[in-house]
Amino acid sequence: MVEKLYHFIGGARVEGKSGRFAPIFTPMTGEISAEVPLASTVELAEAVANAKAAQPAWAATNPQKRARVLMKFLELLARDFEKIALKLALEHGKTLPDARGDIQRGLEVVEFAIGIPHLLKGEYTEGAGPGIDMYSMRQPLGVVAGITPFNFPAMIPMWKFAPAIACGNAFILKPSERDPSVPLMLAELMYEAGLPKGILNVVNGDKEVVDAILDHPDIKAIGFVGSTPIGEYIFTRGTANGKRVQAFGGAKNHALIMPDADLDMVADALIGAGYGSAGERCMAISVAVPVGEKTADALVERLAPRVRTLRVGPSTDEKADFGPVITRQHMEKVKSYVDIGVQEGAELVVDGRDVNLQGYEGGYYVGGVLFDRVTTNMRIYKEEIFGPVLSVVRAPDYETALSLPSDHEYGNGVAIFTRDGDTARDFAARVDVGMVGINVPIPVPLAYYTFGGWKRSGFGDLNQHGPDSIRFYTKTKTVTSRWPSGIRSGASFVIPTMG
Repeated sequence: MVEKLYHFIGGARVEGKSGRFAPIFTPMTGEISAEVPLASTVELAEAVANAKAAQPAWAATNPQKRARVLMKFLELLARDFEKIALKLALEHGKTLPDARGDIQRGLEVVEFAIGIPHLLKGEYTEGAGPGIDMYSMRQPLGVVAGITPFNFPAMIPMWKFAPAIACGNAFILKPSERDPSVPLMLAELMYEAGLPKGILNVVNGDKEVVDAILDHPDIKAIGFVGSTPIGEYIFTRGTANGKRVQAFGGAKNHALIMPDADLDMVADALIGAGYGSAGERCMAISVAVPVGEKTADALVERLAPRVRTLRVGPSTDEKADFGPVITRQHMEKVKSYVDIGVQEGAELVVDGRDVNLQGYEGGYYVGGVLFDRVTTNMRIYKEEIFGPVLSVVRAPDYETALSLPSDHEYGNGVAIFTRDGDTARDFAARVDVGMVGINVPIPVPLAYYTFGGWKRSGFGDLNQHGPDSIRFYTKTKTVTSRWPSGIRSGASFVIPTMG
């Protein structure tokens, strides 16, 4: 039976009115499981009107009470954790253990946002001038929005709405139309936790509703995660309309392997970071850069048997290393990149194009792929594949290896494996990439640090979660205060100073 999904507006489920729907597939079988309504500009306007009406009272609610709603939300999320994880796995395709990790990394940002009474504290200077005190305060922007991707349907929505709502804003969430059920479930839990109606609205849709978000005058800020071309489009159009925008795009994350590294540890790290979630992570390692031929030969010798024995399975298989990719179209795209790599002359060490699971013949499966002797002029090096494909690019020396991630158009994440502290310190200081791991393959910062890439991996000045999220979802007001004691000095026509 095909489930009919809905929007969530004003604290209630709302049926789609546009007459347009999109199918939702179960990646492990290829079957249609649900239909999601695609909102019109009118439906988006209704959600914004609800949010705008509700936001002033929420902003006037003291930060402790706002934090208590998030605390209750975490309690309810713990209650429904396994139910949400199962829905996430079935609709996205990632394995159940990976789905649990998706939720866990999201709720950690909610935990951070619970500290909002402290995070919103401004600055104060007594006696800044004769009888003058100065202080600053952070105030919410009003109605803000998030446009989130398919690959983390729990984590990234929570990264967006938790700090925004904690700061006193109302939030419009436009999740991916490929797997919107979990964002809808999270919104319902927020209202069960005591969130006032209208403060969190979920509007499903495609480009029509995205453009409506970008153009709506009452939406003051937009956070986006997705591909670089769409991120650049959202940043350009949103900022042209006077909005504050943070837009995070694609990646080509490198891992440098120095000759002194523990290669067995490196191989295990690359297997998890390169093939976990079928490579559908913006922080996946897709390029391994061993320094020196001896290091490269030894690394490939260790990687190849591990890749060949990767267990690809349905999302419900707790023992599977990874499951299917999100859609049939994406499966074909990943396979086409393997074809391109072969045509360009890369050495195909392990070919995962012919995976066929008995009983799941209609699913969207791609096995682990390993290329060696990839060069920087190849498309499989330049472009983000977003699949279980790892490319080995051999570097003759450290300086050459360092230049690869630094010169690439993407600058999301990077890692180095070494036992040498001087090399690690030099690499962290010099590499032109936003997030760096030292013997850590996926350097995703914890919730109280900020997450964001450089170059064409990110557009905008402020990043996700951590202190940047509070800055992004608030505006600073500075107050200069003076209480005269009957002293009058007459009019002054000189710019005020405190000298």
